Amino acid sequence: MIILLQSSTEAIQKSLNNYYEGFLSILPRIALALLVVVLGVLIAQLLTNFYRRKFLKQSDDPLMSKFLTQAVKLVLIIVAIMFALRIAGLDGLAAGLLTAVGGSAIILGFAFQDIGKNFLAGIILAFNRPFHINDTIKIDDIFGKVKALSFRYSHIKTFDGRDIFIPNSDVLTKPVENYTADGFYRLDFVVGIGYEDDIESAKKVIQKVLDENEDIVKDVEHENYVIEDNLAASTVNLKVFFWVYTVDYRKASMILRGLIIRKVKEALAAKDFNLPSDIIELKLYKNASEIPFKLNKADENEISTK
Repeated sequence: MIILLQSSTEAIQKSLNNYYEGFLSILPRIALALLVVVLGVLIAQLLTNFYRRKFLKQSDDPLMSKFLTQAVKLVLIIVAIMFALRIAGLDGLAAGLLTAVGGSAIILGFAFQDIGKNFLAGIILAFNRPFHINDTIKIDDIFGKVKALSFRYSHIKTFDGRDIFIPNSDVLTKPVENYTADGFYRLDFVVGIGYEDDIESAKKVIQKVLDENEDIVKDVEHENYVIEDNLAASTVNLKVFFWVYTVDYRKASMILRGLIIRKVKEALAAKDFNLPSDIIELKLYKNASEIPFKLNKADENEISTK
C-alpha cells in the first residue's frame, strides 16, 4: 500500500514538473504574444488617429470618416490578437475564439434587435444616405438641420432650438425630404388684386420685383414667374414662384420670402393696384324684422345693402 502511494505521489510530482517545465518553455512565447497584443492596440490607435485627421481634411462626410477609421482600428486589433495567439502556439484557441465570437454575435443580435438594427442602418447610411451635415431635412413631422451623424442616431436641430435624435432605422425606412440637396429651393406665395385691375400689368410689376432682387436665383434652369391662380370671391389671385439658394435655408425660406412679399405689396400699392380683402355682402329683405346673424367688426370690410 505504501509502495503504491509513493508511486502515485512520484507520478503526480513528475506530471507537475513536466507542466511546470512546459510552462517555463512557453512563457517567453506568452510574454511575446502579450507584447504583440499591446503593441497592436497602440499601433491601431495611432494609425486610426492619423487616418481620422487625413479623412476629415479630405472628406466633408464625417460619418464615412468615422466608419473607415473605426473599421481600420478593429481590423488591426483582430489581426494583432490572431498573430499573438499564433506566436503563443494557441492556433486551436484562435479558431475556437472566432467560433465563439460568431455564436455570441448571433445571440446578442436576437437580444438587442433594436440596437443591432440601428447599427446596421448606420453602416448602410455611411455609404449611401440622402443627406449630409448641415442639410435641412424633414422626416415625418421633424424638420430641421442635420448637426451630427453616428452609427445609432442622426442628430437633427430644429429651427425652434430642439435637439432631436432619430434612430437610423427610421432614417433608412421612412421618406426623407431634403431641402438643400442641390442648393436650390422654390418658394411661392399668393397675392390678390382687384377685379377692376389689369392682370398683365400687375404681373409685370411683380416680375420686376423678382428680377431686381439679387438674392433670388436667376438662370436657365430656375425660372421665376407669376401666373393667375384662381378667381376668389373678392380678388383675382396671382401666384408668385421664385427660386432661392438654400445654403442658409432659414434665411432663404423665411426672411427672404417675407421681404419679397413686402416688396411686392409696396410695388403694387405704388402703381395704384387694389389689394382688397374678402367682401361680405349683407342682404336685408322687406319682411325680415331683424338680421338673423351678426358680423364681427374685423370681418366687416364692406357691407352692401339692397
